[in-house]
Amino acid sequence: MTVPTTPIERSMVEELAARIEGTRLADLPSSALAIATNDLIDAAGLCVAARDADYMRALLDGWEGSGECTAIGHAQALDAPGAAVVNGTAIHGEDFDDTLEGAPLRLAAMVIPAVLAAAERHRLSGRDAMRGIVVGLETLCRVNTVVPGGIHRAGFHPVGVLGPLGAAAGVASAIGLDAAAAARALGIASSFSSGTLAYLDDASSTKRLHPGWAAQSGYRAALLGRAGFGAPRFVFEGEHNFFRAFAPSSTPDFGKLLEGWGETWLMERIAFKLYPCGTMIHPYIDCMLELRKRGVDADDIVEVECETGEGLVDRLWEPLAEKQRPASGYAGKFSMPYCMAVAFVVGSVGLSEFSDERTADPAVVALASRIHYVIDPDNEYPANYSGHVRARLRDGSVQELRQPHFRGGAREPLGRGELVAKFHANVAHGGWPAERGEALLRLVLELADQPRLDGLAAFRG
Repeated sequence: MTVPTTPIERSMVEELAARIEGTRLADLPSSALAIATNDLIDAAGLCVAARDADYMRALLDGWEGSGECTAIGHAQALDAPGAAVVNGTAIHGEDFDDTLEGAPLRLAAMVIPAVLAAAERHRLSGRDAMRGIVVGLETLCRVNTVVPGGIHRAGFHPVGVLGPLGAAAGVASAIGLDAAAAARALGIASSFSSGTLAYLDDASSTKRLHPGWAAQSGYRAALLGRAGFGAPRFVFEGEHNFFRAFAPSSTPDFGKLLEGWGETWLMERIAFKLYPCGTMIHPYIDCMLELRKRGVDADDIVEVECETGEGLVDRLWEPLAEKQRPASGYAGKFSMPYCMAVAFVVGSVGLSEFSDERTADPAVVALASRIHYVIDPDNEYPANYSGHVRARLRDGSVQELRQPHFRGGAREPLGRGELVAKFHANVAHGGWPAERGEALLRLVLELADQPRLDGLAAFRG
């Protein structure tokens, strides 16, 4: 791929926009395209899985725009922003979507809905859409490296803050914006960023909305950029820059934002979930499932002590009494003791394990109350997600287990077959017959071969 010579006066966002403009589908390695396809498979299944959820019904009832775009699994045809916000919220709604290790962030829920809405609305080809998806995912991965952890520390949700940038980049690439218009789109998108961490206080549904809102914001920003709406040129490095606003305690490191574009694809590091809950909980779930396989009975467990990273405590362990008995199924997704206990009691952790009824299960509550933590100063979080369980039994014996990494990530990635199996399980959870799921899967797998995305309309309702 050829990147234009960079004049010294070009701003950082203009540099990034030049790379977005210069990326062609033929330049993309097969590995990046494979990850993008995996993400499409995962996202499509999640749209169906969430279709009957109460928060999805509320979102649709609260959206006034109608048009010709598809919210997968819903009969109502929407305008492009509406399709983007509904699909984005559905993908992230059950906390079962993709992630990045190291500096945690979701990606598909912001980029894919924005690009699909743009492709359907503007009658783009599948090749255009696939290019946009890869470019959007890559852009999002790169802006996430600038202040890793800093946005969270400032009290914002990185999904809502960074998401509009990735969505705008993806749409800009898909609809073929030149570098000047793409730079405007990114600058405008930066003013659409939002999303506080207030949902952590009571497990409210605003977290679910953040990626959908980011997706429709990025779509709108790209169209405004195309129309010539003005935007700040120095949005990344200026006196009142984006990162100073959303991560004031961090010093931006722009090294990976531009370096190696077209040669190194950070989006190839996207990881996929086996369980619909907080990513860092997964290795601990693995330990509890292994403990169950050893024939240990829940009544024989006196206590379970877990070594954990300090960075996990405020979101997944504390307040401990509340985490041991979460107020709802959704709150349970962000509770280390609950997820570990339900895994052991049920023997699996799927979408049905996060109902409000299940969180009140006496056997789960009893075991969760005996699970606690100690800080391990040598824990590798956030560079690596590991799990540890030390179970003291009534006979005085101790069972100790460790899971060294997150399964589904770079150290043990999921294969295409595992993601297809997850897709089918999610489609079944959403109430679709297997045949309809197979048809959606075929469309996703053949996306780049589609002359238009008219076929999406078959998956309304």
